[in-house]
This record gives sequence, C-alpha cells and structure tokens, in this order.
Amino acid sequence: MLGSAALPVLTLPAGAALANIALGASGRVTTVSDGYLTLPRDMVFGQMPQAELSGIRQQYGAETGDYTPPCNVTLYRDGTNTVLFDAGSGPGFMATAGKLGQSLAAAGLAVDDITHVVFTHAHPDHLWGILDDFDEPLFPNAAYLMGRAEWDFWWDPETAGTIGADRAAFAAGARRRMAAIEDRVNRFEDGAEILPGIAARAAFGHTPGHMAFEVRQGSEAVMIAGDAIANAHVAFERPDWPGGTDQDAERAAAARISLLDQMAAEKMRMIGFHLPDGGIGRVERKAGAYRFVGETA
Repeated sequence: MLGSAALPVLTLPAGAALANIALGASGRVTTVSDGYLTLPRDMVFGQMPQAELSGIRQQYGAETGDYTPPCNVTLYRDGTNTVLFDAGSGPGFMATAGKLGQSLAAAGLAVDDITHVVFTHAHPDHLWGILDDFDEPLFPNAAYLMGRAEWDFWWDPETAGTIGADRAAFAAGARRRMAAIEDRVNRFEDGAEILPGIAARAAFGHTPGHMAFEVRQGSEAVMIAGDAIANAHVAFERPDWPGGTDQDAERAAAARISLLDQMAAEKMRMIGFHLPDGGIGRVERKAGAYRFVGETA
C-alpha cells in the first residue's frame, strides 16, 4: 500500500470536489458532487408533525419551497484501490443531477481510474449513474459491490408491481441497470469486510437492504451513511420521526438512531449523501437529540 504522499489532495474546482480528509497513514476521502435533487417538500417531510417541524425548520433556516438536497458521492483512495460509494444519477433522472462524470474529470480523475463501485442502495440517485448517455457502463474497469438483501429486492421482477405506483419506475430502472453489471457484481452480507478496511454496516429501512460502510485505517474511521441520515436538521433533532422517502419508516428510524448513537459515542466522522458542505462532519449529542457539525477540511 502506498504512503499518503502518493495521494495528493484533489484540487477543488467549483462544483466538483467538495471536501477532503485524510484517513490514517495512507487513506484519503473526498466527496464529489453529482449535483442536487429537486423534490416536493411534502414528499420528504409531509408525514412529520408540522407544527414542530416548522420550528425546527426556522431554527436551521431551512428552505420552505421545494427541497433541494445536494448529492455527495464519496471517493476513497488508499494507494491501491480507488473506490466510489454510489454512482450518482446519470443522465436519466433529474436535470439538476447526473454531474458525477464531470466532477471527477474536473478533479483530475478519469472514469477508468475507478476500481470499485460500492452501493449503499439502489435508488436512482445512487445507482442510475453506472450507465452513460449511450447505456454503456460508465466505469469500464470497476468491480461492483451491493448488499445481498438490496440486490435481491430490486432484482426481483415482482418488486415493480408491489412497491407502489410512485416507485414502480425506480424498480424498473434499477433492474435495467443491474442487468448491465450482473456478471461483475459481488454481493455481501452485513458485517462483511468487503475491501481492505471497509466493513458493511446494516442500516435497513430507507430501502430493504440499505447499507452504511465503516472505512477504517488504524485508529481513524469514517462512516459513510448513505441515505440512512438524509438531512442535517430533522434527522438529527428528531431521528425517530418518519421520513417520506423511507420504505419502512419504523425500521429506518431505528437504523438512524443506532448510527447516530454509535458515531456520537465513538466520535467518528460521517458522510451523508444529502448533507450540506460536502456531507463530511461529526455527530454530537444535544439535549436528548443530536446535531451535525460539518467540516470541509
């Protein structure tokens, strides 16, 4: 494994690389932008107690129109592997997203450089970017890794007919893209060390097989939380509340609280796919709840 001198901090052109942190002696974690989503606010927050939600929103100065969360794709380099956690939206989901290829290029990386793509889950903004404008794999040299429960759920042809009309297109789109990588994907279980220093950590609920990942070098670690913790205000202030984008709201809340407890107790950095300023920060306990303390080192 190469030393950290072989892993320079990526330059940070506007809109491309967002945040850089060193990890141990030879690791470097960077978040790169895939753009942002535009979602109806009620779709995300409509199931929550609205009076209390309003107070939290005001406290954090949160937007009141459409919800426009950023999409932070995590890149991990250790001198041997160059790993992407999730692949962004690609060209077929939203006009405001699908910018990952441009961001990697602006940060000085080619898609050929990616050795592995690891998925937290198979929603469009995390999976659909594996194909380019011509429906060819965007990362020609990469191996792909997805939790077995997540793969099995979206690969099942019955899912499109049972997931609900508002998500049927997600299922059809996931299966089409999964077919393109079927012979190159490795499936794994909770707790597996999927690559050196990278362990799978179940965070089921947002989707049936959603995974977080603990990336560790020596005494330093970062938790890649995906969509298990999907915003920097309500998810920390009231992690027990149901989120409108979670398939199993009760299970997702339990996973969210478990992750927050662990990261606060261990003072572990985290990365959230939809958190602000590149998504890198720490979790602190706050009067019976939590708060996100971002950092862009």
